[in-house]
Amino acid sequence: MIPWERVGDTVSTKIDRQEAAVLRGLVTQIGDMIESRQAQAPQDELAELTGMRTGPSTAPDDPILARLLPDFHRLDSDEPVSKADLDSAAALRSLHEPELLDHKSGVVAVVLDTCPPGGGLVKLSAEQADAWLSALNDVRLALGTTLGVTEEMPDELPDDDPRAPHLGVYHWLTWMQESLVSALAEDG
Repeated sequence: MIPWERVGDTVSTKIDRQEAAVLRGLVTQIGDMIESRQAQAPQDELAELTGMRTGPSTAPDDPILARLLPDFHRLDSDEPVSKADLDSAAALRSLHEPELLDHKSGVVAVVLDTCPPGGGLVKLSAEQADAWLSALNDVRLALGTTLGVTEEMPDELPDDDPRAPHLGVYHWLTWMQESLVSALAEDG
């Protein structure tokens, strides 16, 4: 992959077949997780009448989904948690998670629609580039959670560490995201 380049109102890059396959595979996995979470939403007859959808009121059990769908009301860990605080957190999640899931599904669709399966030219509008940034961020969060990435983690792991190849992918995604941000910041 070559660095992203801005030309007028668009940004573009070239991605090879293997990179496209890796990126599309990871983005598809995120999409599948999001779709699965959407299917867990309670059936609400009132939502059908009012148009106000509700989602699950509890955080996902899966650590990756929990990272992608954080609490909308962070409870203070230094204070005792009241029932009212828990109820508030549950209500906020139930009200706002469907919109977040829709957004995440949408950015997955944009990446899959604009990343050629066999590699090649990727040319994005500013709106599509924003979707790519969001999707890349989600993939990095998911991969970082799986690998246990922390600030203290070395940039490279020993070759015999089973996480080493995946950490390389994580760094590639980070580079791709940084390159896209830099291209968007350039004057057209």
